[in-house]
Amino acid sequence: MLYLLMAVPLLFAAVIATRPPEHARWIALVGSFVALGVTLFAMLQFSYAFGGSTQLEAHTPWIPALGVTLDVGVDSVSLLLIALTALLGPICVLASWTAITWQQRTYYAWLLILQTAMVGVFAARDLIFFYVCFEFTLIPMYVLISLFGSTNRKKAATKFFLYTFTGSIVALAGLIYVAWWHARGAGEWTFAIATLGETARQMPLSVQMPVMIAMLLGFAVKVPLFPVHTWLPLAHTEAPTAGSVILAGVLLKLGTYGIYRFVLPFVPEAVAVAAPTIAVLSIIGIVYAGLICWVQTDVKKLVAYSSVSHLGFCVIGLFALNHVGISGSVMYMINHGLSTGALFLLIGMAYERYHTRSMKELGGLAAKMPVWATFMVFFAMASVALPGLNGFVSEFMCMMGVFQADDAWAAAAGSAAQVPGSTPGPLGPWFALAAGTGVIIGAMYVLYMVGKVCFGPLVEPAGHDQHAHGDGHEGDHHLPADLTPREIWTLLPLAAGCLVLGLYPSPVLDTIEPSVSNIVSLYDDRVELPAMMPTGDTDAPADRPAEVMP
Repeated sequence: MLYLLMAVPLLFAAVIATRPPEHARWIALVGSFVALGVTLFAMLQFSYAFGGSTQLEAHTPWIPALGVTLDVGVDSVSLLLIALTALLGPICVLASWTAITWQQRTYYAWLLILQTAMVGVFAARDLIFFYVCFEFTLIPMYVLISLFGSTNRKKAATKFFLYTFTGSIVALAGLIYVAWWHARGAGEWTFAIATLGETARQMPLSVQMPVMIAMLLGFAVKVPLFPVHTWLPLAHTEAPTAGSVILAGVLLKLGTYGIYRFVLPFVPEAVAVAAPTIAVLSIIGIVYAGLICWVQTDVKKLVAYSSVSHLGFCVIGLFALNHVGISGSVMYMINHGLSTGALFLLIGMAYERYHTRSMKELGGLAAKMPVWATFMVFFAMASVALPGLNGFVSEFMCMMGVFQADDAWAAAAGSAAQVPGSTPGPLGPWFALAAGTGVIIGAMYVLYMVGKVCFGPLVEPAGHDQHAHGDGHEGDHHLPADLTPREIWTLLPLAAGCLVLGLYPSPVLDTIEPSVSNIVSLYDDRVELPAMMPTGDTDAPADRPAEVMP
């Protein structure tokens, strides 16, 4: 089933290469819907009661001498991320329907190839296969940005490639070291992710720490986490609309998924020590990117920087190391893909009509584009975490997980009972308070953007219908003022997802619960308490001091 999920987009990409250019978008649309259908069938075959175990497995030897295999399988988290990838496939094709008017075969073929690589990342259960898919995502995205982006596309594509490729090489070095450590002890090489995870957890802290740093350097660039985030705003701004949607919706999640799949379960001792440092970097990213959003005049760059801020919440939720925080982070991966992807779609639709993204040249569009403005307000509210929409659920859970993450300290001191269901971690209320300032800043810049672009007196660029789009690579100059039925149907699935996950998130939370529990269980007994803090050993003899945790 998972091999088929990867093969379908590749097959349709090959068909596109052999057909006339005017057929490319239709073939891509059919191919993306077929891939979505296969994904839905795979979800029906999945046993959600055992969502923490690997299912839909397939095993094919690749390089037997080194123990490299084409192993695939999914748990509940990776299955949901594959579903998000499949959902965004036809949406991206429809969003490009009138925007891409040249080299259509190249564009749509690489778009489908990118989908195959992303599914491969989430389905891989062999380290080398994971890395091949993880790195291969760079090639289609580089092509999409460098050929179909805006005026500064070459610089953006090169910066994106160099940053992420360099980080990935460092991450590979750390993961290969774990494989070498296993081979040294077991006498044979293997790259099975589950086996290497068991080996890595047996390594001493002095070895886990450099391995964790290497993995984090690679995955943090992909997230991106402060201070290795500088490639993202330029790449987002210069990418075509569908490229920005895929980048925000799925490619950034490759970094957070890598942390979830490798960093947390491989090196728990090192993670428990380093979690406060990573949390501080996340908080800096949340606040710093939010303040940058506040002064932006390019609406697409504003949404791009908002992704840095939002993914900071996602990362800090992971490093809360408890059930609430990690569950909220996984929800954030899905919810951010829906709401921010939709915002990029809306910005692209306005860009096709006005050929500008500057808030100095656009304003009061609700008077001329009421349907567009309605969707803009809706998805902006989802992005700002309005209760009742999807962003609130994930952001609240991440914050709550961080807030609860020091319950072990209070419980050990005998001053408070640990909150049920919250495995102790190294963070706490002060971290949650600092991160919470990002929520306020986020509300300010999003509401300012919506108020400026949607409401007030109508402001349009002078002679906008005579301008060409960028350098002439995109643009249909005969679009109606407001959204077309095609554009409305492109946005409706994302709007429905935001509403359903905001009002009734339980099915998704129940689905990911077994997988998250597997991660959290690794940290149950790995909390370092402050020196000389009593453990509550009330049965100690009177002539012997109470035991303390070193």
